[in-house]
Amino acid sequence: MINNKIEIPKTVNPDLAIERKNASFNPDEMAAFFWGRQEIVQMKRMIEDELYSDLDDPLDHEFASYEEMASLAVKHAVKATKKLRAIQERINPGGSEVYPTLMGGPMGAALMPAGNPFAVHIVMFTRALKGQGTPEQYEKFGRRADNCEIIGTYAQTELGHGTFLRGLESRADYDRKTQEFILNTPTLTSYKWWPGGLGQTCNYCIFVAQLFIDNEPKGIQMFVVQVRDEETHKPLPGVHVGEIGKKLGMNGVNNGFLGLKNYRVPRTNMLMKNQQVLPDGTFIKSPVSQLSYFPMVYVRCMVAIGNALMLAQAATVVTRYSCVRRQSPIEEDQPEPKVLEHLTQQMKVIPEIATAIAYRLAAGNLHLMYNETAEAINRKDFSRLPELHALACILKVSCSYDSTYGIERLRQGCGGHGYLTAANLGNLFAIATAACTYEGENSVLYLQVGKILMKVWSDVLEGAKLMPTMAYFTECNNMGRFPQWTGTWDCLVKALQFACVGATRVAHKSYSARLKEGQSQPVAVNNTALELTKAAELHGRVYVASNFYEEVINGPTKSERSPQFQKVLENLLELHLIQTFFRHLGDILRFVPVTENEISALQVRLEEALKKLRPEAVAITDGFDFHDKVLSSALGSYDGNAYHRLFEAALKHPLNQKDVPDFFEKHLKPFMKENAQKAKL
Repeated sequence: MINNKIEIPKTVNPDLAIERKNASFNPDEMAAFFWGRQEIVQMKRMIEDELYSDLDDPLDHEFASYEEMASLAVKHAVKATKKLRAIQERINPGGSEVYPTLMGGPMGAALMPAGNPFAVHIVMFTRALKGQGTPEQYEKFGRRADNCEIIGTYAQTELGHGTFLRGLESRADYDRKTQEFILNTPTLTSYKWWPGGLGQTCNYCIFVAQLFIDNEPKGIQMFVVQVRDEETHKPLPGVHVGEIGKKLGMNGVNNGFLGLKNYRVPRTNMLMKNQQVLPDGTFIKSPVSQLSYFPMVYVRCMVAIGNALMLAQAATVVTRYSCVRRQSPIEEDQPEPKVLEHLTQQMKVIPEIATAIAYRLAAGNLHLMYNETAEAINRKDFSRLPELHALACILKVSCSYDSTYGIERLRQGCGGHGYLTAANLGNLFAIATAACTYEGENSVLYLQVGKILMKVWSDVLEGAKLMPTMAYFTECNNMGRFPQWTGTWDCLVKALQFACVGATRVAHKSYSARLKEGQSQPVAVNNTALELTKAAELHGRVYVASNFYEEVINGPTKSERSPQFQKVLENLLELHLIQTFFRHLGDILRFVPVTENEISALQVRLEEALKKLRPEAVAITDGFDFHDKVLSSALGSYDGNAYHRLFEAALKHPLNQKDVPDFFEKHLKPFMKENAQKAKL
């Protein structure tokens, strides 16, 4: 029998220990900056100590069958819910900072490594009942959902339609005689497809469908629908529900399909806070159409935060591994250095650290804006909705793209070991890349923002006041020409702004010319799509870069920072701005005069920034303050004993539990014996 035990050293890898000793600042400063306040960090650590004391081995679900994985995911979700609710009740009854907030993000990932089948219930189902339902509807459905007496999901995406909501085929026809809605998925492509938890976990959903009254369309509406019996969990008559199958990742989330055939629900099951259908069939339209999409805006805010944190987790893992892995002497006949001594490795790793911080700050401010807008909506003030919608779209896109490709670059920086499941980089990639398509496919959202920018440019030409995050369009237009190049941070931000404004102006010119040629507006948008998406992408870069600049230079906590930590933040800002400049060099050169010498100077500054940040990299990622249970990585544990942990993970594999696998006698031995017999003939 194979020995399946390996002793993990109790000490920290000396290569990692010296990195921490040589850092110029205390990682606790970074933790307070990254998470918001020191009190939040202390609370987070206290909760983690309690939550992670009895977790199952995260590799259990990797070796489980598909059905076993689903069962484990529900078991973990129930256990996590109970734990977090108990902590919430103990420290702040009635609050939400522990439950349900921590069911998502890094803690949720540690508690539910196979994925969270309650995620959509928490993030969308309960929030939609509260935000889109009347007080009476919340009393009927919402309180039970909040208390997890029922488990629901948000059934919007269909097999044939996703981001294009107006194309949804699901129907809700109002029957005046019975005061009921008749719900149908009339075609195969109208089946709901993808809602998290729908497959086997949920017994309710919010069903998004086209409303028809007397066969006249009234737009997209939401309906509370029970899909399974509360006692037996069997699908109700007229309901066809199930699981869509294995995915690239998050296979415990239990994504499902749903078909309805002449399924009747009472009139009061349509969420009617913002629009109503009266008993006689009179339809009262919402005062602001975007309110129907407000639940998705929230999810896009959460995607930006979540993906920023996933990139930070990957950067933590790879930074630590890059300091314990030694390979390839830089000078002949010299010892193998830490991999992070190689400039190419620094370029793979350190910019992703800066990018994670930049997005964490930007997404945090977006979340604040969401909360302020939600409060304004409750006061019937809808003025901030368009700006929030545009910003949530663009940040969701840019953060999901950058985190996905950033995690993959980091994985490649670990060589072959990064490909192992035990490294956990594959799981992080699978979760991050999913965000590129759910809650609005990224190209479609880029186009939405591009169309918004067309309106912004028209407003600039008319001298209208712009939304605060787009006010730079007027400023750059009034300047006419780019000011003298100085290479300062302000100059780099201004260069990005000029590139975005220039790209928007060019796109608007192309779009307008196509309209004058007689093309319809939709056709003109499609034919200008490449220019529109380029302008939208640059707008996202402007927001992230300018937000990072403001936080580092003028942030509210600047006076509390030590000089050493402030210098580290400035070096991170320097790296991020220069890297973004080079990433969009072609776009910038189109509208900003920069000489070859000025570009060469930036290349030197880029390399210098990497060298300055190299000794601080471990301390910075320590400051991200991710518990080992969150990272769940043999390569990235705090103690740096990567090789011991890789071997420990390998020995847990089911194929290593027997000296001789079953397939030897069944398949391999007869095959070899047969070949031996043939060879004798």
